[in-house]
Amino acid sequence: MATEASSEAVPDAYGRLIEKIQRITNVQNAAGVLGWDQQVMMPDEGTPARSQQLSTLSAISHELLVEDGIGDLLDELDGEELADEQAAVVREVRREYERAARVPTDLVQQISETSSEALPAWKEAKAENDFSTFAPYLETHVELKREYAEHVDPDADPYEVLFADFEPYLPLDQAEEILEEVRETLVPMIAEIRDSETDLATDAFDGTFDEDEQMDLCRDALDALGYPWERGRLDVAPHPFSTGTQFDARVTTRFDESDPLGAVFSTIHEFGHATYTLGLPDEHYGTPLGQSRDLSVHESQSRLWENHVGRSRAFWELFLPTFKSRFPGSEDVTVEEAYEAANQVYEDNLIRVEADELTYHLHILVRFEIERALVSGDLDVEDVPEAWNDAYEEYLGIRPETDSEGCLQDIHWSHGNFGYFPTYSLGSIMAAQLFAAAADDLADLDGSICEGDFDPLREWLVEHVHSHGRRYETNGLVRQATGEDFTADYFVEYVTEKYGDLYDLDSA
Repeated sequence: MATEASSEAVPDAYGRLIEKIQRITNVQNAAGVLGWDQQVMMPDEGTPARSQQLSTLSAISHELLVEDGIGDLLDELDGEELADEQAAVVREVRREYERAARVPTDLVQQISETSSEALPAWKEAKAENDFSTFAPYLETHVELKREYAEHVDPDADPYEVLFADFEPYLPLDQAEEILEEVRETLVPMIAEIRDSETDLATDAFDGTFDEDEQMDLCRDALDALGYPWERGRLDVAPHPFSTGTQFDARVTTRFDESDPLGAVFSTIHEFGHATYTLGLPDEHYGTPLGQSRDLSVHESQSRLWENHVGRSRAFWELFLPTFKSRFPGSEDVTVEEAYEAANQVYEDNLIRVEADELTYHLHILVRFEIERALVSGDLDVEDVPEAWNDAYEEYLGIRPETDSEGCLQDIHWSHGNFGYFPTYSLGSIMAAQLFAAAADDLADLDGSICEGDFDPLREWLVEHVHSHGRRYETNGLVRQATGEDFTADYFVEYVTEKYGDLYDLDSA
């Protein structure tokens, strides 16, 4: 009889847990729509009200998690025999609950308010090239995040705690080991490329390209890739991003009249994020099984579509005619020239989101080191511009002349997102491993891309990554998808072969 009662109690407690988690998710998703609106459509003077709205929703979400009986339900389920998917849901909820329960609601609200107020201050500082406008908000964010980390785990490295907010199941030491292997590969490779006498068609797309036509071109790219407009939209934002759910995943891009490829790749990148979001199971909406597996995996999807698809010869076989139809002045550009222009390694680029596929990771390294120093107290906020410029000179051989093209270029610190940047490089590394596995499983993947048939790749990703939601931890998901542990080997092989061929490198 006791066994029967226990077996009946498990689904009942589990069902009540799911109902509560779905309620929290809906509050968070509502905040996500308000955040999208703030960056895309909100009037410039809407910040005071929006700050209160977002902070209220953040506080409600936190209170629902820690004060609405979820802890009691988790206690009821502790030690019970659960199906694998149920156990995964409980694992994810328990982790979020235990972290949130240690953090006071008023601190959560302060962080949200600071984020809302810091965003317009960052926009103004960037526009006016005035770091001092943004510095007080950055200082506040650093202080609040140190306090947050202290509450979550007073015995841990604060930066490790913050990194775990974005990548909870990939240990920081494992991440650092993988990133170090990539750095050891890229630094000498980039130096060899800069010494190379190979001339690529870097001027293939020189000229002035109307922004309205670029918007149409980006829509063309999304059409070609199969973006479902009935569940998404394309807009413009100062810093491109994607947000939403499996029912509504929106993308944004930005334009530079001298750089049409920048808009195309930004759009494809955000399409990759949206495709992951849209590939999550509809039936599990509102639960961990219907949510993405954290940022390294999310970034792997955007970098896979941007780099392994969008920067491939096969894609330009497909898309170059569309480009030429929008911009007739490019009618003489060949597929090989388009491919070379899309994959050139810049000598003097200061902007991360405009970086080439290789130097991009040195941009990430700069941010990683600076935010670690900020959180640890080894770097004062007022010294960030100089530290940033020094690091760029050391790693990239160039020095920003303004803070707008230096430490003010990214939006992340205005949100207080410390620990986020490493996931960009980790995602690129993971993308290479996933794409290699997909290419092994699918017949003539390049041929499918060239013909505009993206269904095989998308379906492979849905089956091996998207459909699982958060069922697996990060390393387990990679192992399930590829049959191997997460490794930098495939990324190293990919960039060595690709750029060795492009630049005729001796090391290839």
